[in-house]
Amino acid sequence: MKRQIFKAFEYAEFRRMWLGACTSSIGTWMQNLAQSWLVYELTKSAWYLGLDAFLGQIPIFLFSMLGGVVADRKDRRKILVVSQLVQMTCAILLACLVGFGAVEVWHVLLLSFVVGTAQAFGGPAYQAMIPSLVQKEDLQNAIAMNSIQFNVARVIGPTIGGVTLSTFGATWCFGLNALSFVAVIFTLLSVAPRPPANLGKEPVLESMKVGLRFMRDHSVMGGLVVLAFLMTLLGLPIMTFLPVFAERVFHLGKEAYSEMLVISGLGSVAGGIIVAATTHVPHKGRLALGSLLALGLFITGFAMSSNFYIACLMLFLGGAALIACFGLVSSLVQTQTQDSMRGRVMSIYNVAFRGGMPFGAFASGKLIESFSAPHVLAVNGLLLVLTSGVFWLTQRRIARL
Repeated sequence: MKRQIFKAFEYAEFRRMWLGACTSSIGTWMQNLAQSWLVYELTKSAWYLGLDAFLGQIPIFLFSMLGGVVADRKDRRKILVVSQLVQMTCAILLACLVGFGAVEVWHVLLLSFVVGTAQAFGGPAYQAMIPSLVQKEDLQNAIAMNSIQFNVARVIGPTIGGVTLSTFGATWCFGLNALSFVAVIFTLLSVAPRPPANLGKEPVLESMKVGLRFMRDHSVMGGLVVLAFLMTLLGLPIMTFLPVFAERVFHLGKEAYSEMLVISGLGSVAGGIIVAATTHVPHKGRLALGSLLALGLFITGFAMSSNFYIACLMLFLGGAALIACFGLVSSLVQTQTQDSMRGRVMSIYNVAFRGGMPFGAFASGKLIESFSAPHVLAVNGLLLVLTSGVFWLTQRRIARL
């Protein structure tokens, strides 16, 4: 069982990429924690928290399909290096602005948009590169291990970030994030270059259309993309508005915010391990829909909890359900895609998966200003439960995968 869970680590290049990405993700989570608290301190507004999340994610919705075409035509490793350099530069700029006391909220919002644009090109390249690092039969395990590294970082990053933010201030969080990109860039340069998967000369727009036709002709893929969009639209606002719960609901401040991020990350690590252990289990579509149902119930439970410790338990279980659903859906999309189409297909999936984040954060932030965070997130959770039921009834092909 232990060997099955860590099977992808037998591939040296994947192992190096995993370690580099984990270091970078730790820095990113440190920045996310400090940046959310900075925005909230500057504005005292849930709407601005939602706007910051919106601007950080909307470029992925807008540019990921173009990023997918580029990922199929160019060296994916070089695309990733450029993406990391842009993100590192933004972290350095934010550290300087905060350090010199010159930061304004529009600076943070603008840099969020630039980082999101870099991720719109880096994301499809990274996701399309993973299958080239392992054998096909170990792909789900590699995707699960990648989810685990991201969520290990969600535990370590906020823990270090919370201490750093409280002791040294936001400047250090942003500076350490900038430094963390050095590890992943060094790792990428040590990985052997792969030739472009598609050397076709058709125009960029035509190449995008080919990707969309591929999705249209494979109806189950369209269902998976819609599922990914709804999962993030309704499921991820809980992470964006944790500062609101920490201050307005539980009245405990930034320490509670950091603790909730860590607990959610621990749950996500558990969910990633579960996915890694189910590589050869049949009917992954059923597991994905069951995980979505559980996610909705746990989000509703968190939103309605007046006790901090019960809320943390709901966060832990919700984090596990979220990553289980994400890992299973991602592996289903990857295993049904040929390599020459992988960049475009994963970019469309990215548009859905990452596109749900800004719209969910923006809409939930606006509603929270009019109602309350617990009521809005409780409704989001119930809508996820409804979504799971509708897919069980109308998308039987996904349940049979």
